[in-house]
Amino acid sequence: MPQTSLHAERMARFRAAGLYLVTSEPLSAGRSTETIVRAALDGGARLIQLREKELSARALTALAQRVRALTAAAGALLLIDDRLDIALAVGADGVHLGQDDLPIADARRVAPDLILGASTHDIAEARAAEAAGASYVNIGPLFPTGTKLWTGAFLGIEGLRRIAPRVNLPFTVMGGIKKAHIPELLTAGAQTIAVVTAITAAPDPRAATADLLAEIRKRG
Repeated sequence: MPQTSLHAERMARFRAAGLYLVTSEPLSAGRSTETIVRAALDGGARLIQLREKELSARALTALAQRVRALTAAAGALLLIDDRLDIALAVGADGVHLGQDDLPIADARRVAPDLILGASTHDIAEARAAEAAGASYVNIGPLFPTGTKLWTGAFLGIEGLRRIAPRVNLPFTVMGGIKKAHIPELLTAGAQTIAVVTAITAAPDPRAATADLLAEIRKRG
């Protein structure tokens, strides 16, 4: 993993965040992603991933520029899902890459200062991402979720318990997570809790964010 000073500073903030909002406007109860991001930032979120797969590159870039302004004003990190080019274009802090996206090693050569996240589903993928230069890995999906098509087994708490001690990088957990899961997730080794609908679909996204953060910090 790179040791540039900017990357190290970004990762220190990443590790301190606790909660990771991943956006999805189709799952935001008719509200815009900008509205959700503003509310989450007001609720204390300091780590945001812009994940809007339905948008064209041009529309996503325009949205990313607006969200970058919001996160910068709040002192929050912004990562872009899939698109390293857009992350670089808007001055985001990082990019999150799936198993079928641009390889981590290639992204790292282009962007030594960026946080590079990798989606992983088992220890072999996590170790491969680490060797390629990832900054963090996501472990999941843990529970059934409507935010992602998935035909494999859900890892659940037991899967997290097996994988967490064997991951050397910082990691996030994701997939169907609700507030009630947090105590057991933290006990099982979770470091950073990533959610979509627990915030985006909540009646009051600001309050939901604050509530999730309070639960994480209470047990952290």
